[in-house]
Amino acid sequence: MHHILAIDQGTSGTKAVVVDIRAGAAGRVAATAEVTLRPEYLPGGGVEQDAEALYESVVTAGRRALELAGVPVVAVALANQGETVLAWDRDSGRPLTPAIVWQDRRAESLCAAMSDRADEIARRTGLMLDPYFSAPKMAWIRAHLTRDGVVTTTDTWLVHRLCGAFVTDASTASRSLLMALDEVRWDDDLLALFGLAGEALPEIVGSDQIVGSTDVFGSTLPVTGLIVDQQAALLAESCLDAGSAKCTYGTGAFLLAQVGSEPVRSTSGLTTSVAWRLRDETSYCIDGQVYTAASAIRWAVDLGLVPSADQIDSAAADSSDGVLCVPALAGLAAPWWDAAATASFAGMTLSSNRGNLVRALIEGIAAQVTALIDLVADDLGRPLTRLRVDGGLTRSTVLMQAQADLARIPVDVYPSPHATALGAAACAHLAVEPDISVADAVGTWSPQHTFEPRWSDERAADYLDRWRRAAEATLAQEAAQ
Repeated sequence: MHHILAIDQGTSGTKAVVVDIRAGAAGRVAATAEVTLRPEYLPGGGVEQDAEALYESVVTAGRRALELAGVPVVAVALANQGETVLAWDRDSGRPLTPAIVWQDRRAESLCAAMSDRADEIARRTGLMLDPYFSAPKMAWIRAHLTRDGVVTTTDTWLVHRLCGAFVTDASTASRSLLMALDEVRWDDDLLALFGLAGEALPEIVGSDQIVGSTDVFGSTLPVTGLIVDQQAALLAESCLDAGSAKCTYGTGAFLLAQVGSEPVRSTSGLTTSVAWRLRDETSYCIDGQVYTAASAIRWAVDLGLVPSADQIDSAAADSSDGVLCVPALAGLAAPWWDAAATASFAGMTLSSNRGNLVRALIEGIAAQVTALIDLVADDLGRPLTRLRVDGGLTRSTVLMQAQADLARIPVDVYPSPHATALGAAACAHLAVEPDISVADAVGTWSPQHTFEPRWSDERAADYLDRWRRAAEATLAQEAAQ
C-alpha cells in the first residue's frame, strides 16, 4: 500500500485527499473530496461553526475520497485550523459549545485587560496578545458559555472522536499563547494568567507521531500527520531552509517564513511559532496574517460588487483609478494588531465605478501581504527573493500579478490546490517510513506559473505609501471615535 488519506479541515470547508507516497510519485493525488462549510458571522465580532458539522465533514470527505480513489491507504493525516477552539465532554466526545473560529474577536476586552503583560507573554510564547490566538477564546468560553468539559483546539477534539487520543501537535500548541516556545511545553504561569489553571490540556506530540488508530473510514488506520494548516503548506512548498517563505490565500492570507531550529523572536510585530516537530527536531517560523482575503471577496460577492468568487478578475477594472481599499473587514493583524480596525475605500469620485472598487479590493489584499513581506525581511535581516504561494485565490491572475508588482519579487504558484493536505501527508509519510528524510517525504516541485513584477520600484513605492496612509487614517479615525 502506497497511499495516505490526508484531511485538511479548514474554515470554509474540509478537503480529503488520497495521496500517492511512492518514490517518484510523492504528491500525486489519486482522489479528492470536499465538503463546504460556512462560518456564522455574528454581531460583536463573533465567528462560529457548528462543531458536529466539522466532524461530519471530516468523516464524509474522507469516506468519499477513499471511495473515489479505490485504493487502500496506510494512514490518515489531519491538518487543522490552528486557533479555532471549543468545549467538549471528554467522556462522550459531545461538543458543549460551537467552535469559536480563529477570526472571532469577542475576547478583545479580555486581551485589553491584560495589556500590561503583553511583552512578557510575547517573550514566553513568541506571539502577540490578541484574540486571534487560542487562549483568549478559551477563556471567553469559560467566562461566557460553559465551565463544563475540556476546552481545546478543534484538532484535539477531532482526533479524540477518531481514535480516543487526547493530543495536539507542537505547531498547534504554539499558536495558543499557553506554550513556552523555547521548551515546547505548556506554561503553568500562562495558564494561570488566562484563568485556565487546572484545565486538562492535551499531550504535545510531533507531527510524525502515530497517536492511535481509527476505523471511522473503513479499515483500521493509524492516525498521524497532525499539523496546523499553514505550517503544512509551508512544508509542502519545500520551505525547509531559513529565509524561504510562502503565502496561502484562503479565507485569510497567511505569510510564513522558515527560520530554522532557533525560535528567533520578531522585532517587527510578527509572531514566531513552531513550524513542525519532525524526527524529534523542532523547526520554527515567523508569520503574519491578513484576516480577510477570500472572505473579503465573499463579502464583495454578497454586496453584488462581484457576480461570483470565480469572476473577480473579469469584474476588476484595468486600473483602480486612484481608489484605495484597506480590506480590514475583521480587524488588522501585523504590524497594527488592531482588532477594532474597520475596512475603508478611499479616493473615490463620481467617476469611480464598480470595477475600480473591485480592483482596489484585490490590490488592498496584495498590499497587506506586501506589508508582511517587508516585516519578514526586517526580521531575517535580508529581503525575500521569491514568494511561493498557494490557496484558492492564486487562481486570480489579477491578484497574483498585483502581488508581484507590489512586493517587487517573483511569485511562484504552487502547482497543486492541495498544499495543506500534501504537507500533512508528508508528515504521515515520515510516520509510516521511519528511515526517510524530511526532504524525501516532501519531494520536489516546479511552479505552475511564475508572476514577474511589471511595476517599477517607484510606482510600487508610491502606491504602498498612499495605501499605508489610508490604513493609518482608518486607524486614526477609529481611535478618535
